[in-house]
Amino acid sequence: MTAGGGKAADGRTAQILSIVALNAITYFLIGLPLAVFPGLVHFKLGYGAALAGGVISLQYAATLLTRSVVGRVSDTRGGKVAVLGGLACASLNGACILAAANTHAPLVVLGWLLASRLFLGAGESGTGTGCITWGIGRFGGGAVAEVISWNGVASYGGIAAGAPAGVALMYWGGLGALAAVAIILPLLGLAVAAFKTSAPPVAGAKRMSMLSVARQIVPYGLALGGGSFGFGVIVAFMALYYTAHGWQGAAYALTSFGACFVAVRVFLAGAIGRFGGFRSALVSFAIEVAGLALLWLAPVPLVALLGAALAGLGFSLVFPALAVEALQPVAVGSRGAAIAIYTVFMDVALGFTGPVAGAVAGHFGYPAVFLGGAVVVLAALALTLRLRSVVLARALSADQSV
Repeated sequence: MTAGGGKAADGRTAQILSIVALNAITYFLIGLPLAVFPGLVHFKLGYGAALAGGVISLQYAATLLTRSVVGRVSDTRGGKVAVLGGLACASLNGACILAAANTHAPLVVLGWLLASRLFLGAGESGTGTGCITWGIGRFGGGAVAEVISWNGVASYGGIAAGAPAGVALMYWGGLGALAAVAIILPLLGLAVAAFKTSAPPVAGAKRMSMLSVARQIVPYGLALGGGSFGFGVIVAFMALYYTAHGWQGAAYALTSFGACFVAVRVFLAGAIGRFGGFRSALVSFAIEVAGLALLWLAPVPLVALLGAALAGLGFSLVFPALAVEALQPVAVGSRGAAIAIYTVFMDVALGFTGPVAGAVAGHFGYPAVFLGGAVVVLAALALTLRLRSVVLARALSADQSV
């Protein structure tokens, strides 16, 4: 690559980072309550473990309900519009937390917390899908893996920073301090985003029907959902898992997951281009399974921390690796819809994680939820192997017919 080409690539990366940083704001807010809300709902408000996990998972249900709308908005009006809407919803999440902080009746507090999760879910949908379509719209299909990878760094880096920050805010200023940060940060993001260059939809771009897009995306989405289930049990039950063992440092385990996730995206993102989406996904699933198994069997906090880190290493490339394969046959004008449908499977998996794994924890204990997560991720690995064989068979058939 020439020096000029290197500078151009660096410039593109800088602009991509400036876009996905807006998504980092939303995911920082997602991280804030992860080590706070489950204990608050279970121990202070007096509700069960399943509901404590369900409060966290409700966010993903809201994201699920808004993905298709955000996808179409991104395709027809541009990703920037979706991002602006997402940041506005993220700020409303903070307003609901502030209302909860100024209420004492347990049921009313729970209601405000549930409302905050709904707004945050909509915010995640807007900035998550919007930043990807905004970045791809600015830099073209050749930037798909880079945009998705950096968007993931922003997402899980935000979670990694947000989890301990939420604990610190609760310690120093209570729920009101957490609410203030959740209100102000998205408003700052809105002020920055408003002045950034948009990427309007391509004039006259061919668009596929939602049914055609879904047929292409669903198998890959199912594999993504399986991998996401492992992530879901970590974020929803790590705090309760540590508490049940009498351990300290659940927030650090969440941070280790996020830090390792980010490290792989930063230093090994090129692996998808070198080895292909399928190979990258298969290796990633195997590592994630190993991490979940360590969490299941962990006798001491250090082993649990290592398990969370290993799961972060494994889960890191699952989304972009499968997305690269899934998006190849999708028309340019339907990328937003495709990304929305694809991500819905992650939302569904995370939405079911709380109540399903909560029921498992109630009957078999918290370590069992990580065993269940490992089994589901193994199923995703098997599905990915099947998808790879189907794609290779089609390619071979096409070569022979030429």
